[in-house]
Amino acid sequence: MPQAVYARLQQIANKLITNYGQTGKITEIAAPPNPVEGGDPVTVEHTAKMFPDKYEAREIDGTVIKTGDVKLYISSVGLSVVPSVGMYAEMADGNSYRIENADPNRYDGVTNVVFIVQGRIAA
Repeated sequence: MPQAVYARLQQIANKLITNYGQTGKITEIAAPPNPVEGGDPVTVEHTAKMFPDKYEAREIDGTVIKTGDVKLYISSVGLSVVPSVGMYAEMADGNSYRIENADPNRYDGVTNVVFIVQGRIAA
């Protein structure tokens, strides 16, 4: 059962990300290319509000978190998809990151307060 405190935290996170972040998009691959005939994958884009942050030097281990990775705080308000590994986050400045790790921050098991994902520069 959702608790009011988590809905309030969701609104606070959304306000902070809206005020200090930027509008971008989350791209999911709905259908991969045909392995025999090739072609382009089918993608779906979702508008999202997000805030990029750097990892501290002590968090970078060179294996899981590499130099250049970013921590993205993504507002869950109005987002029609849960960001997950393999999706892409494109920032307003044109930088595109592949989502390597995702944490939905769903403390009560129902309300997505904020999404915190690890992004790596997309090649």
